Amino acid sequence: MHETDHETDDEAKRSEGDEAALQERVEAALRQVRDPEVEVHVFEAGLVENIVLEDGGVTIEADLADFDPAGQQQVVGAMLQAVRSVPGVESAHVEPVKSTPDTAADRDSGTAAFDRVIAVASAKGGVGKSTVSTMLACALAGDQEVGIFDADIHGPNVPTLLDIGGPIHSDEDGQPLPIEVPGAGDLEAMSIGLMEQGAPLGWRGAMAHDAVTELFEDTAWSNTDTLILDLPPGTGDVVLTTLQEVHVDGVVVVTTPFPAAVEDTARSVELFRDNDVPVLGTVVNMGGFTCPSCGDTHDLFPDGSPMDDLQATTLAELPFSTDLQETPEPGGVPDVVEPLGEAVAEAAETAWEVAVSDSAVDIRGLAPQERKDRVRERFTGLDAGEEFVVVSDRDPSPIRAFLSTLAEAKPSAFDPFTVERATPNDWVLRTVRP
Repeated sequence: MHETDHETDDEAKRSEGDEAALQERVEAALRQVRDPEVEVHVFEAGLVENIVLEDGGVTIEADLADFDPAGQQQVVGAMLQAVRSVPGVESAHVEPVKSTPDTAADRDSGTAAFDRVIAVASAKGGVGKSTVSTMLACALAGDQEVGIFDADIHGPNVPTLLDIGGPIHSDEDGQPLPIEVPGAGDLEAMSIGLMEQGAPLGWRGAMAHDAVTELFEDTAWSNTDTLILDLPPGTGDVVLTTLQEVHVDGVVVVTTPFPAAVEDTARSVELFRDNDVPVLGTVVNMGGFTCPSCGDTHDLFPDGSPMDDLQATTLAELPFSTDLQETPEPGGVPDVVEPLGEAVAEAAETAWEVAVSDSAVDIRGLAPQERKDRVRERFTGLDAGEEFVVVSDRDPSPIRAFLSTLAEAKPSAFDPFTVERATPNDWVLRTVRP
């Protein structure tokens, strides 16, 4: 036998010895973890079915079917904490080996199962989007069955904000089941963060696209009234994937009053409308802070912000408050959040409606000449100072020049003159005859 053969054999033996030693250390650590129901360690309780070691990674195959979600979270957390402290362990994961007793007949797969899908978005990170998502979901869950889908794949904060954890189980058809969120209301949650707890999610575009698409299509929900989608900030791959593959009934956009945030948010609002998604309104977060000592309210952005530039209804203005840093519960949210749930539900009901007076000129669907005739007829019949309103299926801003000609006045004489995109397909022009 050659010397190199001896060296190869020796290396293999050392590797086997190292793996056996690591196996012993992992098992010793797990023996310190107790079954909370019978006060014996997890091996004696029959919870650990198998331990798989691979390149410093440890997978614990465990039977957790007898525990409720809270109990599963407690046992999994204890096992992971114990194993991750073992020298030589680089990562750890708990894999359930038995599904929960849910049946496919009790559930519907995919986002299409929901009566209504509402996205929560932001142009920037750090404005409180996930906080608003979880608070909104919990507020709505007091009156209906709600699901929340955490599509923020690179920063999945929903599990932390709701204080829930994995493992994720599958039904008898192999479809992932969302986690039930404890509380008085009815809320289920699904997140990449529940499947990859503790792991950095540095996924490229194609990987993120595939992961989100699979969860969109395969998650088996029992709640099917309203789904809240917590989107990643900005307008990247996952946001565009969502708009292409999910029928979103409306979006709530979260911003702070900081001018740069509002400017970027205005572009995001137009993106959603360009993709035929109604903008239900905006949530202005962290605008002010009430001092607990003196009771005075202080603006965190004292220069203000041109919120009117967003051309979207303000659904709520939330303060910088410790109440919003607490863990929300389904059916139980801070008083300041309750109106948000009501406002969003109402806005979703009328998302495709345009609220204008009967005297408004409706030129949607008309030929160019007929549009001009309708505008001329209405405008020339007005007295000075009377309001003039046009509803159009395209941007009606050029009408200003036509009105200037009809009134024999400069365009600047039309003040105020506003154009608002009320829905993805409808614009509303408002002005006053000079």
